[in-house]
Parts: sequence; structure tokens; C-alpha cells
Amino acid sequence: MTVRLLLDEHFSDVIAERLRQLGHDVLAVVADPSLRVQPDAEVYRWAAAERRRVVTENVKDYRPLLLAAYENREPIAPLLLVASGRFPRRGRRAAVAAPRSFLRWTRGLGGQVQVVTSTRIG
Repeated sequence: MTVRLLLDEHFSDVIAERLRQLGHDVLAVVADPSLRVQPDAEVYRWAAAERRRVVTENVKDYRPLLLAAYENREPIAPLLLVASGRFPRRGRRAAVAAPRSFLRWTRGLGGQVQVVTSTRIG
């Protein structure tokens, strides 16, 4: 199963482009004018409808959206939570490392939330 990612608004399209060059199915919110203007709840619903996992640092806003989708039996967009201190957005290599590490090491997705705290998935 191919994992499809949507990078939240904090991540550059340069990161998505680099991951696409490596053969991954990755889109960035900032690269899509219709998504860029949407609130997190709409971005989450779009990701769920498109069967994409949301890559974000924004636990505060996205975790409640995931829980509400479960409670309401709506489509789920699993979350890949990236620790901002560990993978700063400014360093392209570091920012690419988090989702790339996830894509490389994850074959079967057991949980709906993954937290990246290092270059390995914990």
C-alpha cells in the first residue's frame, strides 16, 4: 500500500518536491491555492477524502479533528506528527528527513497517529 502524504501549511513545497523526486506521493498545502486558504478542519476533511496522511507539527489543532472524525464515523486522515525542535522547517534536509524516514521505515500502518522524534519512527 502506498502511503500518500499531505504536508501541512508549515512545510514548504520544496520538501514535497524533494520527496516526489524520491518516488513518494506527497503534496503540500502551500502549493495548492484552494487548500492554502482553508481552515485546518477543511484541510483535514480534504486529506481524509483523498486518503492522505497529514504531516504536521500542529498537534493542538489536528488531534481533535482526528478524534472528532472517529466519534462521528467520518473518513479518517491519519496523522504523522513531526517534532519541530527535532526537524526544523528551515533546514530542508532535516525537514525532508522526518517524512522520508516514515515512508522508508513504515510498511504497514498500525496506528492512526505516528510521532516522529528522530530519524527512526518510535
